[in-house]
Amino acid sequence: MSLILKQNKDEYNLYFSYLKAVSALSRLFGDSNVPYIYYRIAENIFCKSFNAHNLSRTDLAYDAIIGKIGIGLKTFISLKGNSLEKIAEFDKLSSELRDLSVNDLVLKLSNLRNERINFAKRNYGLEKGIYHCVARRENLIQVFETKYDYIYSDSIKITKRYKSGIHFSDGVNTYTFNFAKSTLFKRFYTPENSIKIQIQILDDPYSAILELYQKGLVVRKIFEVPGVDFMILPLYSLRLSRGEEKVIPEKSGLNQWNAGGRERNLGEVYIPIPAIIHRSFPLFFPPRDVLFNLHIPTNEVLSAKICQENNKALMTNPNKALSDWLLRKVLKLKEGELLTYYKLKILGIDSIRLQKIDRNNYKIDFAKSGSFDDFREYLN
Repeated sequence: MSLILKQNKDEYNLYFSYLKAVSALSRLFGDSNVPYIYYRIAENIFCKSFNAHNLSRTDLAYDAIIGKIGIGLKTFISLKGNSLEKIAEFDKLSSELRDLSVNDLVLKLSNLRNERINFAKRNYGLEKGIYHCVARRENLIQVFETKYDYIYSDSIKITKRYKSGIHFSDGVNTYTFNFAKSTLFKRFYTPENSIKIQIQILDDPYSAILELYQKGLVVRKIFEVPGVDFMILPLYSLRLSRGEEKVIPEKSGLNQWNAGGRERNLGEVYIPIPAIIHRSFPLFFPPRDVLFNLHIPTNEVLSAKICQENNKALMTNPNKALSDWLLRKVLKLKEGELLTYYKLKILGIDSIRLQKIDRNNYKIDFAKSGSFDDFREYLN
């Protein structure tokens, strides 16, 4: 039975109603009879309907969580009953992948994809995953779910090679890798037993929206404000990094346990806070040494504080709690093993995202590679 049908009737009826309502406005974007649903809207609809934990901002392996299940959310046009959809990007590893033979490349891609799935499961304490798909055809939506499979590297067969990429199969699913975009795609097939929802697209959605606005039924959406509601912190050193060559210091930050000067505990670590963060957003964090609750992705709560000279460190109390979670449980580093930027590149992450709930509570999660580079535009 599909995951959505395991929810209560009110939830999935609400979900279908949202899909119908959004699809009805498709003429805002074109004249096609194929419903248009922007993928971020599809993700938000799913999470709102089923009270799922929305992971879309993290851009990791899963887009949502219900219980112990990670969910990959896909919406796509499927006129012929199937569609090739992106499942992973490896742009930070493109130069390394480019030098591999075809056989070594597909094996490397399989290992990278599988490790990112395992990383997400460790990070969120998940037991399994599924894909929830919304396939769109003329005046019709088909909703179905399919397995969120690993790539079975022992069974891989290359089915086609061409200038811009390769096709391969593991006997269960078929995949395509595009060289130029360093992107991995998976082919999704729409089953005959999918849930079919007939869609009526409004000829004049503009009038409908205007009528809602005039009746006061359309309200302004409140967006998260960078530096007020959330913060991105790099897990690498801004001082030592140059362009794409990011560096994690060997004796500070998450490798603080390796510093000299005195005897160190192997769990002694901190997340560095660049000085420009405090200059740009001086009110985001509590004052130095004031304890606050740090909610990690598994919903456990750590005690944390800002400390050290110039408030440069985010640490937990006890300090070992941060290393036990971040280094041991999630990144799977052994005691005495240095964290390198290459390790983060493999996982497709290099930053953390802090969401401010209130002055005593913050949520922390990993953010995809390049997130802090994008956040720089908000810094003074």
